[in-house]
Amino acid sequence: MTELAIGKDKSGADEMTMISTAQHAAGFPGGGSAANPGRDAIVFDGVDVTYPAPQGGIRTVLSGIDLQIPAGEFTAIVGRSGCGKTTLLNMAAGLVDPAAGSVSVMGKPPREARSHLGFMLARDALLPWRSAVRNVEYGLELRGVGRADRKALGRRWLQAVHLEEAGHLWPWQLSQGMRQRVALARTWALDPDVLLMDEPFAALDVNTRMSVQKEFLELWQREEHRTVIFVTHDLGEAVALADRIVLMGEGKILDDVQVDIPRPRELSTVSADPQYQAIYERLRERLH
Repeated sequence: MTELAIGKDKSGADEMTMISTAQHAAGFPGGGSAANPGRDAIVFDGVDVTYPAPQGGIRTVLSGIDLQIPAGEFTAIVGRSGCGKTTLLNMAAGLVDPAAGSVSVMGKPPREARSHLGFMLARDALLPWRSAVRNVEYGLELRGVGRADRKALGRRWLQAVHLEEAGHLWPWQLSQGMRQRVALARTWALDPDVLLMDEPFAALDVNTRMSVQKEFLELWQREEHRTVIFVTHDLGEAVALADRIVLMGEGKILDDVQVDIPRPRELSTVSADPQYQAIYERLRERLH
């Protein structure tokens, strides 16, 4: 079993990484949440989150959140800065506890479900003293996967994000888009049932973002539709990628929209779909 853990690599530096148990430790990924169709992968039940306010009293970050995310669904969480999107994600990871209500992940309290989770942040957080392929292998190494198996998985996932020729390069030799693709490969190598993603493409320029989004969407559509919670400020990104969009504001759910655009989707043309345009306008108007 693995968890959100403090691990040491050969440099002796402490690193915290979200790592998850692979269903096929010696093989290539092929599991995912779709193995349990119809089941809720994540449930927020009457959740409040509060913090002490600097000036005294209590600041409410989330209030009365009721949200069920079925296994295999791609849910995007959108809203203005400070509306509670990342707090919701951190509760699913067991990093934040609710002041009221409850959260379950794969039928367990979040901390007990960490072996099912992968967490991808806005910044790649690659270790500068490890090559690209050894960064992909890092979580597998902490989990105790044998050297030959983790090297095979590292190469396989770099190939999946079209970086098979870059495995020997150091992070400083990679573009920002390539670094984020390495981070994507590192997350997928761990075979998580649930992917928690906090604005993972926000730091990229427009052209690079579309390229990495395409890599990610192809992986997700190919890998039996694992459960995803995807936090973003970008309404267009949310509509293009997700099955469902939850709009948040002032710590509450303002709207909950199904995106029935057929899959597989072509990101370069999806914005021409009438449903894309209708959902985008609906969300934009609610944000104003």
